[in-house]
Amino acid sequence: MEGLGLSPPFWRNKRILLTGHTGFKGSWLSLWLQQLGANVTGFALPPDTTPNLFELAGIDQHLVSCIGDIQDYQQVSACVQQCDPEIIIHMAAQPIVSLGYQDPLLTFNTNVMGTANLLQAARECKNLQIILVVTSDKCYDNANHVAHKESDPLGGDDPYSASKAACEMVAHSFRESFFKQRNIHLATARAGNVFGGGDWSSDRLIPDIMRSISNHENLLIRSPDAIRPWQFVLEPLCGYLLLLQKMATANADGQYNQAWNFGPAPQDELPVRQVLAMLADIYARQSGKSLAYTLVAKPVLKESLVLKLDSSKARTELGWQPRLDILSALAETVSWYQRAHEQPTDVRKQCLALLDCYIGRAAR
Repeated sequence: MEGLGLSPPFWRNKRILLTGHTGFKGSWLSLWLQQLGANVTGFALPPDTTPNLFELAGIDQHLVSCIGDIQDYQQVSACVQQCDPEIIIHMAAQPIVSLGYQDPLLTFNTNVMGTANLLQAARECKNLQIILVVTSDKCYDNANHVAHKESDPLGGDDPYSASKAACEMVAHSFRESFFKQRNIHLATARAGNVFGGGDWSSDRLIPDIMRSISNHENLLIRSPDAIRPWQFVLEPLCGYLLLLQKMATANADGQYNQAWNFGPAPQDELPVRQVLAMLADIYARQSGKSLAYTLVAKPVLKESLVLKLDSSKARTELGWQPRLDILSALAETVSWYQRAHEQPTDVRKQCLALLDCYIGRAAR
């Protein structure tokens, strides 16, 4: 994994607590950490979709899986004590913007108090060295529709975005109040609109498209002109791993104890309609079939029309960079779903092969 800057010896036998391990990104990160030789304990609710990557790829067969609710401090504390982690990666969240409107209390309780629960429990860890709290690109105030740098103001009009801004503030508070004195490093990570094989969440563009194909349904697309920072799932995960390695070598000043953006190249920050057209073309070439969809001109829910990330800090200071352009990433994603549909018993093998391919690209 030298091309990516990752060091397998660093990860070998590391005790890692990963929250949100049953989700889409969490399952992929669990798989990658397993390949790196880490001892992973996961904490999360059961998978919330059927099918789901966690079960199809047999993630639970290669880690200690604690099923619990991040809103329940006692459950969180018990898992933290059981794991005695050296590294904590916090990804458990309510991740859907529309659900934030439907159930704002669940969203704030999960994303804000859930983060506080975990960080409070982490204060009891004797061997803890590093904490990474994963938030979202939607944590920014986003008033001017610029490519956001990490120093830009936090905000968010909708409950989901506001909860992620608040999550950033909780992490900052715990770092400054409790962890800095113990030389425990804590950073936050903000990724873009992540997609890839194995996501069956509702109200996300790529899963909605693949579901419509599977169900032979016409797809309604909201906010076709919304611009988002689209990126393949392995890209930000690689960034998280690189950041954690850097944090482990940090001096007492903790120069990596900051917020970090992990977004795509500027040319891959595109309108929904353009991404949809790309994917429809890829699907037609791979399958010989057309994709049926209808564009809805007026969005159902209020959300930012333009969202962009400036990831120059991660490129310069971590040596991280995106490896796949959006066309390659979309092609890999469509192929993944097609193979998973044809051979559902080989999903884990398929995921490992894709991970190897991604690593191999970086080595060339």
